[in-house]
Amino acid sequence: MQSFTEENYLKTIYNLASKQQGEVSTNALAEMTATKAASVTDMLRKLADKELIHYKKYQGVRLTEEGERLALQIIRRHRLWEVFLVQKLGFGWDEVHDMAEELEHIRSEELVVRLDTFLGHPQFDPHGDPIPTPTGQMPEMGYRKLSDAEAGEAVCLRAVMEHSTEFLQHLNHSSLTLGSIVTVSEINAFDKSVLVQIGNDRTVFVSYEVAKNLLVS
Repeated sequence: MQSFTEENYLKTIYNLASKQQGEVSTNALAEMTATKAASVTDMLRKLADKELIHYKKYQGVRLTEEGERLALQIIRRHRLWEVFLVQKLGFGWDEVHDMAEELEHIRSEELVVRLDTFLGHPQFDPHGDPIPTPTGQMPEMGYRKLSDAEAGEAVCLRAVMEHSTEFLQHLNHSSLTLGSIVTVSEINAFDKSVLVQIGNDRTVFVSYEVAKNLLVS
């Protein structure tokens, strides 16, 4: 059985590998976990000994088949708990990440099955991220970034790549909610910021930093 810290590393490696499309460096893990590189190396050796990762010093790390299976289980639990906290307990999408971080370590398979059933088998969490299936399949969404949209194009906001409280509260303040239809009115040639119209009611300035963290279809 893995410790909570080991589970967190597996999840982090999976998430980083998904973004980078390749092996994950020790430095990237250290930055993501706010841990010293030496401590990260010690943990990677432990995970390698358990055959959960492929790891060679200075060559990065990737999950084994078993490591990926466990990572997807953790991610599934996390995202189901986020749905529960938002839909059933009334928390905001900007409040639930840390709570779900704790709840994801409850390993009861029966609890996860009942939670999934109780929620009506949701496919997405409150941030638009797909929930892995019970068999460990991660759906491919095919979204693109708002920063890649063209002037005059109307798109639907589907998910966010940044889950920090500050970022989500900024979206709330700007009325940029998932499911909103936005039209790119103007793209600033200098800094790639965009002016978008939300529905027929409001026009909002969106910085490039925000736009590249919004996924649309």
